[in-house]
Amino acid sequence: MIEILVVYYSRTGSTAAMARQVCRGVESVPGAQARLRSVPPVAAVTAVAAPPVPEDGAPYVESRDLRECAGLILGSPTRFGNMAAPLKYFIDSTADLWLSGALAGKPAAVFTSTGTLHGGQETTLLSMMLPLLHHGMLLLGLPYTEPELSTTAAGGTPYGASHVAGVGGKPRPPVKEELALCLALGRRVAEFALKLQA
Repeated sequence: MIEILVVYYSRTGSTAAMARQVCRGVESVPGAQARLRSVPPVAAVTAVAAPPVPEDGAPYVESRDLRECAGLILGSPTRFGNMAAPLKYFIDSTADLWLSGALAGKPAAVFTSTGTLHGGQETTLLSMMLPLLHHGMLLLGLPYTEPELSTTAAGGTPYGASHVAGVGGKPRPPVKEELALCLALGRRVAEFALKLQA
């Protein structure tokens, strides 16, 4: 059984909902299981360290999770066309993995949630891809053979799964096409990781 690591940061729950759907996609592939992890928030001034285990949601990711995984899928809300600071802060702490080549040759993919249709989905996905390329990972996107990529009026890009949550108030839950693309992304990484293992 191989494990695909799904790591995300979420403030309003939209990216967390996508992460759970990506995990369902991973686990739809026989021989693969998902390991769901989150990253803690960061602040400009830290008075008290974050607890080692979050009060709710997935456990915080550790370096060993990355070493042990057969593939990696990262998720972040969009912050001005870029990944959120907590995810970037975590990625910046992985220099030891880069030095050892622990992630080189493993498949990877990315997903995001944003407030508006033109809120920087694709640039956020690209910003998450850059450190994965430096780690030597094999990036996977979503091919247009996924029919939802051509029919969605909300999120969905060939760079990875995306979701338009709306601005203000309660976030809009992912629509049918966005959920299908999250499943497809998880499934694609799991299938590719199994092929690499063989």
